[in-house]
Amino acid sequence: MQKIEAPQNLTRLAYASIKAYILRQDLDEHTRLTEDLLSRQLGISKTPVREALNSLSTEGLIRIEARRGAYLRTFSLQEVKDLYNLREALEVYAVSVAEMSTNLIAALQRSATETEKHLQANDKLGHIEEDMRFHELIATATGNAELCRVLANVQSQIWMCRRKTYNLSSSTAPKAHGAIVAALEKGDRPAAQAAMRSHISLVRQRLIDYIEHH
Repeated sequence: MQKIEAPQNLTRLAYASIKAYILRQDLDEHTRLTEDLLSRQLGISKTPVREALNSLSTEGLIRIEARRGAYLRTFSLQEVKDLYNLREALEVYAVSVAEMSTNLIAALQRSATETEKHLQANDKLGHIEEDMRFHELIATATGNAELCRVLANVQSQIWMCRRKTYNLSSSTAPKAHGAIVAALEKGDRPAAQAAMRSHISLVRQRLIDYIEHH
């Protein structure tokens, strides 16, 4: 992790840095994330680190043990299924009610292109962030702030589930996103819903198969 230099909102910056570190690195579930270690690596005091860890714990990304530190959260097979079922319901609904515009379509097309670039460059974090941004663009277009909040958290938890299985289905994202955009551009909501459902179902099934066999 790079040290934080800017004297801005240190809790927000610490949160973003720690979260990116968790998603980028192939960390073991038993790796301790202590306030002392993280504050030294980031070059800031323990207080914003503690607040950032509490936020990550509230979001279900880590678990904090008293006097021991923080650890990555592990997910059961049923929890993975529950997260993907919730995500499918939210995202299929989102594409059915999102307010379409030429600006939104253009933004989604650019995002799909960027996802492909990150994939080709083997930029895991860039790919993850762009993937989340694509789905966030659609969610934001619904005008439903609560949907956006819940979906963002579900997405983060899902990427925690997938952090060690990134290569299982990451290559399918650009094509899947392209199919969703193409349907939305034509104004074909049923096709967009079907494309979104297929996209999520494929990733879910590959992850479930991996968990069941490992």
